[in-house]
Amino acid sequence: MTNTFRCTHCGTVGLELGFVEDSGQNARGYTRWVQGALEKGIFGMAKLRGRPVREIEAYRCPSCSHLELFANVRA
Repeated sequence: MTNTFRCTHCGTVGLELGFVEDSGQNARGYTRWVQGALEKGIFGMAKLRGRPVREIEAYRCPSCSHLELFANVRA
C-alpha cells in the first residue's frame, strides 16, 4: 500500500505501510507507543496503568529503506 507520505531522509514520495514485530517472550506480536518516561514495576515490566497507549505504524521508503514510525491515533 502506498500513499503520499514523503521520506524525511531522501524525499521519495509513496512510502510502504508495514509494522514493527515484537517476537519476544510474552509479546503480542506488535510494538506500541506509551506516553511518558519508562517506569518499571517490581518484576521489571513497564508500568502502563492510566497511560495512553497507541499501536505503531511503520512506513518504509522504497528507495532508501528509511523507516518512519507513527503512533496510530486509531488504536
